[in-house]
Amino acid sequence: MIIIGITGTLGAGKGTIVDYLCKKRGFLHYSVREFLVEEIKNRGLPVNRDSMTFVGNDLRTKYSPGYIAEELFKKAELSGKDSIIESLRTESEINTLRRHKNFYLFAIDAMPEKRYERISLRKSETDHISFEQFLSDEEREFKSDDPNKQNLSRCIKLADYIFNNDGTMDDLHNQVSEAMKKITY
Repeated sequence: MIIIGITGTLGAGKGTIVDYLCKKRGFLHYSVREFLVEEIKNRGLPVNRDSMTFVGNDLRTKYSPGYIAEELFKKAELSGKDSIIESLRTESEINTLRRHKNFYLFAIDAMPEKRYERISLRKSETDHISFEQFLSDEEREFKSDDPNKQNLSRCIKLADYIFNNDGTMDDLHNQVSEAMKKITY
């Protein structure tokens, strides 16, 4: 069983990698975002990036910095199938998953303007924001010394494979395919 963790900047293409691996390689998908949205709704909060940040930080503080990743890993492990855990945002989540055999971390990034354009097109509950708010949200999640809070810059540095998604979807698929060849030799 292979576990691929995915981290990256907002709107960089994490979901595109997920779609590719699920369709081409039969991976199952587990999402930190979906885990948090379910918890947000259970708490009766509005589904937005502020609530996601608050609830994620609250769960990490209450249980452990790697709690969310560990909960999603348990689901993947029960399936026994190759799985993706998407939207890892803290070093502790990654370290939690690194304790398991056959874990690999993918990171993805792209130019901010391109990423904002993408989130504007996908129109999810948390993406109805201005470009300025988009940059502010990313800055808040990019660096922290608190193990319970997001630190995308550190997560990206910990990646086994880093992909640039400024090009076409085929370019990204080729990068992922090359990484998978190395993982599965």
